[in-house]
Amino acid sequence: MVDEQLQEQQQPTSGGGKARKEIFEWVKALAIAAILVWVIRWFLFAPFAVDGPSMQPNFHTGERLIVNKILYDFREPKRGEVVVFHVPQQGRDFIKRVIALPGDTVRVEGDDVYVNDQKQEEPYLKGAIAEAQAKGELWNQNGPNFPNEFVSDMKVPADSFLAMGDNRSNSEDSRRIGYIPYDQVIGRADVIFWPMNDIQIIKHG
Repeated sequence: MVDEQLQEQQQPTSGGGKARKEIFEWVKALAIAAILVWVIRWFLFAPFAVDGPSMQPNFHTGERLIVNKILYDFREPKRGEVVVFHVPQQGRDFIKRVIALPGDTVRVEGDDVYVNDQKQEEPYLKGAIAEAQAKGELWNQNGPNFPNEFVSDMKVPADSFLAMGDNRSNSEDSRRIGYIPYDQVIGRADVIFWPMNDIQIIKHG
């Protein structure tokens, strides 16, 4: 009789302990998940929203991108890559394409871009340029050539790169704001994840 009473008293205690243990495990799992999200968000990947026409026809206002923040910890940007970087004097982030690297000399004459005196193919703009030229126009109809009155040095300095928007007629880029130091780079744009019909892995170059 005494043994039966002891068992009855122990059962609620055992059940409560199990419930508390399960709650603790859930709290621990959620905390770990939150930490992982924080690490991924701040150190590995970050969302970025396209705002403005400067990267048309390849990127459009309202598109949401995943930016790889860790890639350039292991290597430097390459020509043709789409990067996001911070411009301190304007207090905002830009998305542009890497055109030239440290030590390169650059010329932009209308739709023709020359790096080290070699004309660049720029396959990401081939269709847009052909369409404009079929109308007897330039794709870079209103944008400045390079070098110019804003940036007169045509040689990319050390630890910097020259970046331009794909929409050459309507892009505030290195042709006006100058070369971009590597330490201002946030990361490479790798994926369009919104809107749903635009989801794709971004092609570079």
